[in-house]
Amino acid sequence: MLQQDEPDDFVIATGEGHTVREFCDAAFAHLGLNWEDHVRYDDSFSRPSEVNALVGDASKAHRELGWKAHTTALDLAQLMVDADVEEIKRFLGR
Repeated sequence: MLQQDEPDDFVIATGEGHTVREFCDAAFAHLGLNWEDHVRYDDSFSRPSEVNALVGDASKAHRELGWKAHTTALDLAQLMVDADVEEIKRFLGR
C-alpha cells in the first residue's frame, strides 16, 4: 500500500463473519479456558441501532495490490493471545 504511486484507501479484512462470542471462544479455548467463566455481558453496552453483521470486503486490495488474507479471524484471536502471553512473560521476567 505504501509503495503505490497515488495514495488510496484499502480495506484489509478476512472477509469472514464472526460474532464476538466466537472470537472469545477461540481466544479462551486457545488457553484451555471457557470464556463464559471470565467474561460478563452487560446489556447496557448494547447498541440497538447497530447492524447485525459486518464483513470486510478486501476485494479492492486483492485486485489492485494482489493482497489476500492468509490468517483467519479465529486464528488471529489465537495469535493475539500468544502475543499477550509473551508480553506477560517478558513483564514477569520468565
